[in-house]
Amino acid sequence: MNPNTTFQVPGRTEKSRFEKIDTKVFESAEAGSRAVATEIAELIKKINKPVLGLATGTSPIGVYKELVNMHVNEGLSFKNVITFNLDEYYGIKNNDIQSYHSFMNQHLFNHIDINKKNIFIPNGEILENSVEKYCSEYEKKIDSYGGIDLQLLGIGRTAHIGFNEPGSHENSATRLISLDPITREDAAGDFNGLNSVPYKAITMGISTIMKAKRIVLLAWGHKKAKVIQQAVEQEIESNYPATFLQNHKNCTFIIDSEASGELALNKTPWLVGSCKWNNTLKKKAISWLSGKVSKPILKLTTRDYNEYGLSGLLAEFKGSAYDLNIWMFNQLQHTITGWPGGKPNSDESKRPERAEPSKKRVLIFSPHPDDDVISMGGTFARLIEQGHEVHVAYQTSGNIAVSDDEVQKFIEVSESFMSSVKKDEKLIINSDFINTNPNDNKLKETSLKIKAAIRRSECIGAARFLNLPIKNLHFMNLPFYETGKIAKNEPNQVDINKTIELIKKIKPHQIFAAGDLADPHGTHRICLDIIFDSLKKIKNESYMKDCWLWLYRGAWLEWNIEDIEMAVPLSPSQVLQKRNAILFHQSQKDKVMFQGEDNREFWLRAEERNQKTARKFNKLGLAEYQAIEAFKRHIFH
Repeated sequence: MNPNTTFQVPGRTEKSRFEKIDTKVFESAEAGSRAVATEIAELIKKINKPVLGLATGTSPIGVYKELVNMHVNEGLSFKNVITFNLDEYYGIKNNDIQSYHSFMNQHLFNHIDINKKNIFIPNGEILENSVEKYCSEYEKKIDSYGGIDLQLLGIGRTAHIGFNEPGSHENSATRLISLDPITREDAAGDFNGLNSVPYKAITMGISTIMKAKRIVLLAWGHKKAKVIQQAVEQEIESNYPATFLQNHKNCTFIIDSEASGELALNKTPWLVGSCKWNNTLKKKAISWLSGKVSKPILKLTTRDYNEYGLSGLLAEFKGSAYDLNIWMFNQLQHTITGWPGGKPNSDESKRPERAEPSKKRVLIFSPHPDDDVISMGGTFARLIEQGHEVHVAYQTSGNIAVSDDEVQKFIEVSESFMSSVKKDEKLIINSDFINTNPNDNKLKETSLKIKAAIRRSECIGAARFLNLPIKNLHFMNLPFYETGKIAKNEPNQVDINKTIELIKKIKPHQIFAAGDLADPHGTHRICLDIIFDSLKKIKNESYMKDCWLWLYRGAWLEWNIEDIEMAVPLSPSQVLQKRNAILFHQSQKDKVMFQGEDNREFWLRAEERNQKTARKFNKLGLAEYQAIEAFKRHIFH
């Protein structure tokens, strides 16, 4: 794909009148990142001493990766480039791993030929009584280089740009600011817990950012969809700082298709202009209309379609609301099945899965050691009960998600059984070892091994509860994850080879994998990309021609109605069974290390999500179920 070619989401045929900022939607974060890196490279080649404003966070990582590749493989030089970073946590040492100094070195500066004297990043170590003067000098330093030629931005859940939190004034300059509680929550994962996240930061101001000659804002994944809609389509207000960018004459938002989900051109393109009606868009429009008029599908009328801007869709069915309603109802009804592995001796045309072979080999990929039961625990149990050969591959150890307190508890239990343990081992493994020396690498390594063992034992307990043979559990421990830190290694051929080896061994008829694409650098996304890369290499193997890939969502979000291709209903007893399987993962209960924006426990999140999906089907006029797990098929052949 040409990196300068935007990916038009289904139905998007013209620019929306609702958009107040130039917005380009790309097929993926990778494609968007390539386009931005190409623009930066052209600027570097064109201007003698280009000044770049740089951002941190997960959004620009792909851009920096592309720039490094251009330097290494294409000879792009950064010797004359001057950079100014947006922000830095206050009260943090520049060499701390969580500092933005370390971030920039890790992802860009250590890999290019930039002159270190040309790098400017706010100093989080400055004394508080000197901060005001320091910030003023930072502004003057930017001005002394002629201002910023291109400013790169991300966007936070509070619509902050830089660390300009809600309430920031459009005339604000570089300053010390208190971080919003939501911003601190979002950073908790990087600091191994909320208590370690700084309360303040130094940030360029809104006016500083707006002085840049060119601004490019990046956003990837469905978690950014709402805030992107606020910034692009709503009125300017200080509670949504990114809306100030509407006043910039040369600003572009570069986003992927999932981040565009709430924009009018994607969410309701029929209200914007003409549409090219494919089946996905038809289902989206009809389910939307059903919600708008609070009617089930089979009660929708010609007037409903015409009054809500869907006369064009009605024309596709020769003006017959009856025919259109029946088509939609059948589309949804045929996704519902109590036989996720296929029902033997059934009409395949009315079911999402094949009837044959009646007993399938099934491989469930679980990025973390609990995603299998959290995301598809009911389907998982149903596959076992219906006699399929089910295997689960835990792609990572999940060790960093176990608290030190949990390790302490397990060690204290085990101490009473260690009378015969060698003395030198006993010195390492004892109830005080966590606090003995937090910087001791050997102790850290031991702690991570114990954490991985805790999570393995939880997987075994859940499998035993669901009557899955323990020999069918595969603990892959993919190397990219095993850093002991939030930051992971880049996946490589070893990760892919381990995945290929397992697929070849099982020769599955079905593969289930996590399709959560919210964070291009998150574990779920990396694990899915490894699966995709592996399948590309072996797709022509004879056994792969009979293999179907089904994607499930994570604990935070479900597929939209128009995307669901298999819906597995759960009875009240099956919901309880799923809950109990999740509760075997005790280390993730009560005090989850990486809570995300939802502070409920995983079993609560999963039940609410599955019940919400069931209610959606019911409101559309289908049977009322206790809960539904949903899947989308991915064609890789």
